[in-house]
Amino acid sequence: MDIAGSIALVTGANRGIGRCFVDELLARGAKKVYAAARRPELIDTSDSRITPLRLDLLDQKSIVDAAAAAQDVTLLVNNAGIATGAQLLTGDLDTIRLELETHLFGTLQVIRAFVPALTSNGGGAMVNVLSVLSWVATEGTGSYAVAKAAEWNMTNGVRLELAGQKTLVQGVHLGAADTDIMAGRDVPKIDPADVARASLDGVQAGAVEVLVDEPSRFVKAALSGDPAELYGPPPGN
Repeated sequence: MDIAGSIALVTGANRGIGRCFVDELLARGAKKVYAAARRPELIDTSDSRITPLRLDLLDQKSIVDAAAAAQDVTLLVNNAGIATGAQLLTGDLDTIRLELETHLFGTLQVIRAFVPALTSNGGGAMVNVLSVLSWVATEGTGSYAVAKAAEWNMTNGVRLELAGQKTLVQGVHLGAADTDIMAGRDVPKIDPADVARASLDGVQAGAVEVLVDEPSRFVKAALSGDPAELYGPPPGN
């Protein structure tokens, strides 16, 4: 797919990776970018090609309204998400459900709302921003990792269901980017702009999966081996 001349919608577009997608799409010649967020008034609209929209993954009406307002979309970037830090054994179950409602069901509702537009416009591309935590859990990320694992396989299922509709479905995996959601975490972080660049390079090349950084490449390669490579030996060994 050629980004130049495309009409895109990016969720979570007011900051972080989402804002970098908006900027990169514009730099590559997108005709229009719908910048969607829970608070669209926070979106920088200094470029006339940006159209702000309200879209909340937990508010179905906002999703339906956004889809009705953006029926010309040819490229959908599902980036919006949350990270609660809830532990699986001790965390509040409603908080854990909130992660799943956001990343799995919220993103799926957006996809379902925009597939008719992508189909009627002759197909296009869909990008789901996932995580290395789609494949591995680390200390303090249990709830988020479960939700991203679910979103990853949802992405695979949607890809199969859209195979005959000329729509590329891409999953993007990364370790940590220097965004507000990762503030305070003492881990190596990449520039969020690198995520947008790598993803859109992949869209133009027809790539169904993009591994942005070394952590995502390492974990993906390790999945075919002994889980002890990722989690260490069993207790007592």
